Amino acid sequence: MTDAPPTASSRTSAIIAAPREALWRAFTDPAALEAWQAPGEMTGKVHAFDLRVGGGYRMSLFYPAAEPADRGKTTEREDRYTARFVELVPPTRIVQAIAFDAADPAFAGEMTMAVTLAEVAGGTEVTIAFERIPPGIRPEDNDAGTRASLEKLARHVAARADADGPVGTGAGG
Repeated sequence: MTDAPPTASSRTSAIIAAPREALWRAFTDPAALEAWQAPGEMTGKVHAFDLRVGGGYRMSLFYPAAEPADRGKTTEREDRYTARFVELVPPTRIVQAIAFDAADPAFAGEMTMAVTLAEVAGGTEVTIAFERIPPGIRPEDNDAGTRASLEKLARHVAARADADGPVGTGAGG
């Protein structure tokens, strides 16, 4: 008999009306990550960022004050994690190994997040696949959070396109 809980996975996709280069920038720019990666009403803060294989970033996701306390994995209202870039294939694929900063063993371990960006009619299909989700995170909650983040991502790249002019011509990401 083993004490190791089974690991879970999830896979979430959305078609976003933007070129994959714009989406690549949104996944690889710390200011963009702060704008869209925290799901729902949560907010994000990137503490350090190093865009290279073997590099990565540290980020906090903060729960809004309106939500009940003790939601966070790191503190009452914060989920902090470290992401290490395992694979970077511009502008099509990003693989990260993610570890939460949490004392609770239910959130221990390293999960993998693989992002693929595929050109399709009408934009880019963004697929985010998670493997080895810690047992303290229900796969359906992970999926719901990912869907909410993808909705924010779509709004973020649309707003950037409006600010930068026609899609694909702006210098920002």
